[in-house]
Amino acid sequence: MAADAFRMFQLATQGFCCSQIILILGLDELGKENPDLIKAMQGLCGGIGRSGKTCGALTGGACLIGLNVGKGTPSEFGHPKINLMINDLMEWFENTHGSIDCEGILDHSLDEGNEYPVQCGNIVSATLSKVQEILATYSEDSELTDED
Repeated sequence: MAADAFRMFQLATQGFCCSQIILILGLDELGKENPDLIKAMQGLCGGIGRSGKTCGALTGGACLIGLNVGKGTPSEFGHPKINLMINDLMEWFENTHGSIDCEGILDHSLDEGNEYPVQCGNIVSATLSKVQEILATYSEDSELTDED
């Protein structure tokens, strides 16, 4: 799921935010589209409603993990370690960026109308890579467990 820089730029110029871009790229990897899910992800933009709180790249990454291994129907079972996967992402994110909040990472507020900072693209790309790594690690762990 290596983030395609041009695709990310294209999505950003179309007005999508970090949380939406993460899910669009994740859906692309799965060969799917889900406009309703992308609409819902707008609530996480700019640290939840552009409040500057929890970064949309992080919440988008957590949602992407859920999209890949979560429970979606009554007859489905989610990955038994989904919460550990999300906690691994959160711990990595905070250690890497020094905060989980947009304002803490960017050192300024995301006032309505301001463009998303350039560094957000790097954060989205790194977060996508980490989500891919976590999914692969826990998938291998699950396969080992299944064989026992």
